Amino acid sequence: MSIYPGAQFLISAAAPAQFPADAGAEVAFAGRSNAGKSSAINAITARKALARTSKSPGRTRLLNFFEVSPARRIVDLPGYGFAGGPPTDRDTWARLIEALGTRGCLKGLFLIVDARRGLLDADEQLIGWAHGLEKPIYVLLSKADQLKRAQARHTLAATQAALSGRATAELFSAHTNIGIDQARQTLDEWLNVN
Repeated sequence: MSIYPGAQFLISAAAPAQFPADAGAEVAFAGRSNAGKSSAINAITARKALARTSKSPGRTRLLNFFEVSPARRIVDLPGYGFAGGPPTDRDTWARLIEALGTRGCLKGLFLIVDARRGLLDADEQLIGWAHGLEKPIYVLLSKADQLKRAQARHTLAATQAALSGRATAELFSAHTNIGIDQARQTLDEWLNVN
């Protein structure tokens, strides 16, 4: 059963003019290509195919808006760190993300980081961007089920130390439900969905 039975795809925005009205609440999901953003959205909303998943990096090329309840949205951002797109596409993505940051309805950012790789420079840049907006950041260390327990604990501790209070972090797996309840609770708080 879906946790958000009314969740639905709204629009893939190629320009800020296509964004939904700046009202209600939005939470953005960001991360490197193939870090598991779409899988995280699907797992947190308990919807198998709300966001399209792919094994090929760089499949999300626009800002995809999903309404989880009236005036409450999730925004799936294009993955970064994959050089397969032309420079003009990457410039367009950067402008879209900058425009998203100006919206009053943006309540926070879920940053999906592959736990096997940890925080990388591009992740730090995105954290700096969101931190500059004074928006809360929640780092989900995805694919945590692929680490041994001791390694997962070490990765979480190292990530929390590197974040230095700029964001919170949790281990997460869309496949084994590690961290799902905490992620849902955070999303609900930020979207004010109860």
